[in-house]
Amino acid sequence: MMKGFNDIPWVRNIWRNITQFVLPVEQADGNKTKRWLTITATGIAITVVIVLAGNQYVNANKIAYYNVYVGDEEIGSVENPIQIEQLFSQKRQEYQNKYPNVEMVLQTEDVTTKVEVAFKAEVDSEPTLKKLDGMLSAYAKGVELKIDGKVVAIVKDQETVDDILNQVKQQYLPEAEKKQLQVKMMSGSIPASKVSVASAPESTVKSVDIVEKVDVTPITTEPDQILSLEEVTSLLTETNEAPIVYTIEEGDTLSSIVKRYDITEKQIYSNNPDIVEKYLQIGDTLKLTVPKLPVTVTTLEQVSEEIVTAPKVEIRKTAELEAGKSKVVRPGQEGLKVMEYLVTKENGQVVDEQWLSQDVIKESVTEVVLQGTKIAGQGSGQFAWPVSGATISSTYGSRWGKQHKGIDLVSGNRTIMAADEGVVTFTGNISGYGKAVIINHSNGYTTLYGHLRSFSVNQGQTVSKGSGIGVMGNTGRSTGTHLHFEILKNDVAQNPMKYLN
Repeated sequence: MMKGFNDIPWVRNIWRNITQFVLPVEQADGNKTKRWLTITATGIAITVVIVLAGNQYVNANKIAYYNVYVGDEEIGSVENPIQIEQLFSQKRQEYQNKYPNVEMVLQTEDVTTKVEVAFKAEVDSEPTLKKLDGMLSAYAKGVELKIDGKVVAIVKDQETVDDILNQVKQQYLPEAEKKQLQVKMMSGSIPASKVSVASAPESTVKSVDIVEKVDVTPITTEPDQILSLEEVTSLLTETNEAPIVYTIEEGDTLSSIVKRYDITEKQIYSNNPDIVEKYLQIGDTLKLTVPKLPVTVTTLEQVSEEIVTAPKVEIRKTAELEAGKSKVVRPGQEGLKVMEYLVTKENGQVVDEQWLSQDVIKESVTEVVLQGTKIAGQGSGQFAWPVSGATISSTYGSRWGKQHKGIDLVSGNRTIMAADEGVVTFTGNISGYGKAVIINHSNGYTTLYGHLRSFSVNQGQTVSKGSGIGVMGNTGRSTGTHLHFEILKNDVAQNPMKYLN
């Protein structure tokens, strides 16, 4: 018997039975032929037993293991594929720890295993796992942020892009609304990615939009190529010098363009050596080199402005008082009205404003004044619109970085009328105002009418309220036909809308 097989119980039993069968036959039969057949049969039986026993022994000691491949290259063997999965898990954690703010993906697609079986196989997994460890790599998942088709940055995901765009938009919200949003974000009541525009008492933001086309494309890249939210927000809110072609609009002057773009007149003349400011017309173009942001945020705001209205003054002429003397018989009381404007801004700069309406909150009480009539030329203190059917193209106050001392009016009827009775104290050219007329109303008030094409009164002439004094024009620093109208009280500019009803 083969060494080792005697240890198998069923082999040992068969061998015992064959022995018991063969020996008695040999003893009982002396015939040589029968003896030979018996021995041959016995040998065959023993051989079958040995083969079966050997096969079972080998099968019982076969061990499965796994060959590991990277692509078509076999790199070694492991005892169990679970070891490979454990290595994958470990590597994923290593990459995530190294790049905590990036979504990392371990490249395992080319790693495969094939099962093998061998007699008493002995497999050392460690060298194979070590070699596989050195061959594994990972990539980062991200998205390309494109502005008008140009890639400006790679960030983590769409949510990060949304947060960036919201932060860029918040740069140009009115201050009160910005504070409200910050409070909400700090309290956690709304996430940064879900910020919506809120309203403030003085200004209601109707819309906030980015003019340029914004696209997002998923990509795979190196982790160090992915920028943070703060980095990209800073990138989109930093200015760079860039050439633009600016089209002249109504009300534009070189001074207003200088203020708007924070450049100098010298730079404008350097880029446009042939221009003459006096002859600039609406629709003309200028080549400018200006600070430009990568994105243009347009805000549309409805602005409410409270204005105290001066009381109307009822003048009752009387011959009992000398000319120039007056007596208040009933004091007036100021009223209150709310002016509504629709203001369009680009990156915080006003590019257009439209007067919508006015709402009288409190009516003023008319002041009654007795006025002597001994001489002519004294005004009533109650002003009429100097142009019929007028529309306001620019309001009083701080506009585009400068103080606008009056209002600009446009109308299809270009006849200019005296807003109140008075004496003409000036006709001629004033720097910036072009052809102008000034009327002294002999009651502390003076009115100025600028940018006229021509005037029809002379210095020293007494004019009545509503009488024609000239024609609307485009002289001086003006880029469109309109009237610049001012009311001054004791030589201090007033808001004309306090007096015009």
